[in-house]
Amino acid sequence: MSLIRARHMFQRGEARLSSVLILLLLLVISWLLWSGLYKPLLMSLGAFSCVLSVYLANRMGFFRHQQDLLKLLPRLPGYWLWLLKEIIVSSWDVAKIILKPSMPISPTVVVLTSEAKTDVGQVVFGNSITLSPGTVTLDLHEGQVMIHCLNSQSAKELQEGEANRRAAALEKS
Repeated sequence: MSLIRARHMFQRGEARLSSVLILLLLLVISWLLWSGLYKPLLMSLGAFSCVLSVYLANRMGFFRHQQDLLKLLPRLPGYWLWLLKEIIVSSWDVAKIILKPSMPISPTVVVLTSEAKTDVGQVVFGNSITLSPGTVTLDLHEGQVMIHCLNSQSAKELQEGEANRRAAALEKS
């Protein structure tokens, strides 16, 4: 395959066969380990879901961002630990709000500029916000992230930028 053809395929989001097969293999192994059921019908449905997932990943441009994803991998475990702590703290805060008779909510929408420069970094930032109870990413467009917060306190915390900085730090090489 010529270099020009390979570059053109990469820009369109098409994947190399080896990348597709590696993703398919990872999905099949994960499905087999987590399923624990090896009946013919379930095996065929699992195989179908893995193939469908790879097809959709290719259509959504997953392989176009493959290099960006690989750069994040070494720093992800530390980020996940921080995010887990934030999810627990947010869950506790939301539980206190729900259990308080006065329901002290003050829904707020904030727009932040993502410090992450790549699409992958911005998506990690947006998904991290949505994973934390009490906050939902409503829109992500050209680096602008619109977020709905259950109360003004969580809006202030987001505006302080710790989550934004940590998501952007994943991209640093």
